[in-house]
Amino acid sequence: MDISFPFQTFREKFLENLPYKIMWMDEAGNIVYANSKFLKRLGYRQKEVQGLTIFDVNPSTTAESWRSHWGKVSNESVFSFKAVHQTKKGEYYDVEVSAHFFSNNGKKIIAAIVNDISESSFYKNLLDHAERIAHVGGWKLNLQDGSLIVTDEAIKVLDVQDKDALLPGNVIHLFKDHEQYKAVLRGVMRKAQGYDIILETRDSPPRFIRCAGQAILKGEKIFKIIGAYQDVTEMEERQNALRLFKDILDNAEDLVYVYNRSGKLLHYSQSVAKYLGFSHQELDRFTIFDLDPGITQEWWSAHMDDIAKNKVLRFEWMISRKDGTKFQADITANHICFQGMDLNCAVIRDITDRKKKEEQLFNALEEIKSLKKQLEQENEYLQTEIKRNINFDNIICTSESYAKVLEETEKVAPTDTTVLITGESGTGKELLANSIHQNSKRNERPLIKVNMATLPNELIESELFGHKKGAFTGAISDKVGKFSLANGGTIFLDEIGEMPLELQPKLLRVLQEGEFDPLGSTKTAKVDVRIIAATNRNLEEMVQQGKFREDLYYRLNVFPIHNIPLRERKEDIPLLARYFLEKYAAKAGKALRKISKKTIDALIRYPFPGNIRELENLIERAVIIEEGTTLFPGTWLPNGKGAMKTDAKLKTFEEVQRQHIIEVLKHTNGRVSGPQGAATLLGMKDKTLFAKMKRLGIEKKIVVS
Repeated sequence: MDISFPFQTFREKFLENLPYKIMWMDEAGNIVYANSKFLKRLGYRQKEVQGLTIFDVNPSTTAESWRSHWGKVSNESVFSFKAVHQTKKGEYYDVEVSAHFFSNNGKKIIAAIVNDISESSFYKNLLDHAERIAHVGGWKLNLQDGSLIVTDEAIKVLDVQDKDALLPGNVIHLFKDHEQYKAVLRGVMRKAQGYDIILETRDSPPRFIRCAGQAILKGEKIFKIIGAYQDVTEMEERQNALRLFKDILDNAEDLVYVYNRSGKLLHYSQSVAKYLGFSHQELDRFTIFDLDPGITQEWWSAHMDDIAKNKVLRFEWMISRKDGTKFQADITANHICFQGMDLNCAVIRDITDRKKKEEQLFNALEEIKSLKKQLEQENEYLQTEIKRNINFDNIICTSESYAKVLEETEKVAPTDTTVLITGESGTGKELLANSIHQNSKRNERPLIKVNMATLPNELIESELFGHKKGAFTGAISDKVGKFSLANGGTIFLDEIGEMPLELQPKLLRVLQEGEFDPLGSTKTAKVDVRIIAATNRNLEEMVQQGKFREDLYYRLNVFPIHNIPLRERKEDIPLLARYFLEKYAAKAGKALRKISKKTIDALIRYPFPGNIRELENLIERAVIIEEGTTLFPGTWLPNGKGAMKTDAKLKTFEEVQRQHIIEVLKHTNGRVSGPQGAATLLGMKDKTLFAKMKRLGIEKKIVVS
């Protein structure tokens, strides 16, 4: 086909000198122009252009696909894509095409700039090097024209003369099981079913070749098949050796394990399941950490490093069976490197019979270790108690009413009698407990204190009675309970009314028999402990409501001491206020030394629902706010609204408490903690107030709203 171009000179002098392969096509697919570089790559002469079409250059193009392509380029003006071109000799190569649509003298033309990418030196060299390094050969089969492209490494892997030997009909006969390979090739070419199999060759000696293939689709139509061949003879021989090793392990009488670096149990001898009592299903999913929970990831990693370094390690270890029994074992750990993996082959022999004496010694040492740990914990607890800021032995009193309380305390202190201290929060029940212990014959042993209100219910039993390692989730070591720490001394159970009903029988057993069972232990512990309990609740009412055991109440209430509130010992307020003023003024570096009469009168008029703790907090706040040498009334003083009223309809103590806490929370906008929080205003600890709010059914969100 001949077209007259008005810019003939431009075409001959410019397009011919461009460093690109260029061709022009009309709407029918005829090639109306091609520069010399394009014709040279295809192997055609210039005079042969007249008879060439796109269907000659790209055999995969059909009339229908060309019409679709023409429409796409004409609509978009420029369109880039990849394709496969065929030379005059029938050889195929990959190209990248940039198609441009234009009109010349009324004739519509597509001008294509063609870049040969199959011969790209950089990527081709990169691919060749990668194939040689990995010993992998690649191939590509074009199902449209039956052409096959094969890399040099693929020919080398299969040890054939040329690429034709790798055609589907020929390559299958290189393998012993040629029917299997024939089936997978049929599957990938007809149903796009990829494959990755290892086949044995007909060579002598035979080799093992990994064969993989995958279909490339255009829409739903299979267009090409790409694949690879890899010689895996050495790897297969190693696997066969491992199978032999497995047979040896399965017939061994000793226990034989094979672990990898992550601790996964890869294999085990039949004797393992029989001797340890685990099923094969359990062992198949086990790691070293399942068989021995005491082993940590850090220890195992270091252990594998030692084995890899020393090749063989021999040591003794305690092995656990499924039923919990243990036996002493001699272990020989051998290093095996398989497919680049470090494996630990451990051979275990039971040496229980000749290790009984050593086991007895081991148990004795464990007992000593446990006692040492208990002593260390007792010492740590005592050091903590020494550091605590409490008014030890500083019971300040001038009133006759409180003198009677101290008189009862003095009488019961030298005995071992159980004491129940009752009274409102902040009256100094813990101070009385300290005084009873220090004046008892047990004062050389510790006074252990436990506040039930601050402990979650699920931890109270462990805190009081201790637990063994593994008794529950999170029990990673043995824990000595507070009763064991208090052995020979005194235990102070504050807020005893908060003790869960289900644990009360265990406390009753300690009171009656002096014994208990730590969580997770099969051994009963004996203790000699004096119990002092305290509460601000009415235990008799709780007994009637079924919230507290009657028998436990009577065992605790052997010697009751009622710690009277501060409003019933007003004579002590001036003395206590001066004591607290001296204490906190010295801490703050203030010159405050005296309290005015008006201040004392205001303090005496106030009912102090928070008792001595509230008074102490009040004076501490005053020291921070006020200056000078004398403490005068100020904003730190309560407004007196808390004064008790006499009414025909008297409320219970808990009702009064609940209403007062709600009022204070409203005043603080629901804030509990901090200097401006309700706990500070009430002279209470944050945890104590939270516990009391929970018990009285007070929710912050209700108060704030």
